[in-house]
Amino acid sequence: MIQRLVLAAGLVATLCGVMQSNATAGDPYAVTHIWNQNFAMDRPWHGPYYHQNYGQPLALVVPPTAHMRQTLSWGVSQNLMYPVHHQYGRNANYPGAAAPGSFYATPGWPSHTDQFGVYYVRGPW
Repeated sequence: MIQRLVLAAGLVATLCGVMQSNATAGDPYAVTHIWNQNFAMDRPWHGPYYHQNYGQPLALVVPPTAHMRQTLSWGVSQNLMYPVHHQYGRNANYPGAAAPGSFYATPGWPSHTDQFGVYYVRGPW
């Protein structure tokens, strides 16, 4: 009986040590960074709406440590959290994201925060 108890305690101690070393090994955000880079390579940083004052989508630069954004909707609740994939680079193209007229205007009665043409982009490292 004592041998089984000692064996079980040793097994639990070994499993705790293995699980702890796996949890702390390496960069915890390495997978997130790879995911962000792959997403940013294939998709634009903006959505289909332009900002009312500029006629182009507006990049709202957030700190480089920001990872999530929240969107709000009126009416039936569609408040959701999304990751911030894109990161601001110094090689931004001028005069904007695309040719004027290729984006939707903010509706007269907007129903979602995505319709204002402001999109989150993380700042440079």
